[in-house]
Amino acid sequence: MSCSPEEWQTRVDLAAAYRLVALFHWDDLVFTHISARVPGEDDAFLINPYGMLFEEITASSLVKVDSQGNKLSDSTYPVNPAGFVIHSAIHSARHDVQCVLHTHTLNGVAVSAQREGVLPISQQSIFVLSSLGYHDYEGVALRDDEKPRLVQDLGDCSYLMLRNHGLLTVGKTIADAFQAMYLFESVCAIQIRAQAGGGELVRVPSAIISTARQQAAQVTKGMGGNLAWPGLRRRLDREMPGYAI
Repeated sequence: MSCSPEEWQTRVDLAAAYRLVALFHWDDLVFTHISARVPGEDDAFLINPYGMLFEEITASSLVKVDSQGNKLSDSTYPVNPAGFVIHSAIHSARHDVQCVLHTHTLNGVAVSAQREGVLPISQQSIFVLSSLGYHDYEGVALRDDEKPRLVQDLGDCSYLMLRNHGLLTVGKTIADAFQAMYLFESVCAIQIRAQAGGGELVRVPSAIISTARQQAAQVTKGMGGNLAWPGLRRRLDREMPGYAI
């Protein structure tokens, strides 16, 4: 297909993210979505062709749309209307964000149904809690009037728990959004298992949580998701190749 080198690289990375979500079993048939802003185009982003399994998605199959939902590239597939509402709202408001990733995993939805949400009971949880918002459930996200509330609840956070619905992460890169989701999903899985154990849970002190962002920068050497991304791509090339076409 014809596009700029920058758009093609974004397409390859986004297709890789879709395949990795499938590889990690975070997909929900065809009913969740990841989007990425097209470099150099303020009003254009890429999203999945609605109807393709995540394990089938390739760089060239991604659909390019504008903030009004108009297709900017040829595709026989539609765009998930709920996906468009959520992702267009965030891309329009958060110009610091390239990628928005949303899942409906069993662990994520289970924790999203709990009144307290994420509990400070693991090392992983402190990083999520340092940049976490919550958005109350309003039904399937089909209405434009939900957009301002969604954006307000996300604020400048990297993590958003959609109550009774699932998880959402944003990142300055596709790699950052993916790594954030890996952490968010891990936090939820740990919480559900800890609660299932039946014992009293030990909470991390709030003073430690307040320094989590600085600790995260040290752990990733300031590289964020890009520290793990090359290795994830190598794993994908071994186990689920064919996305970069």
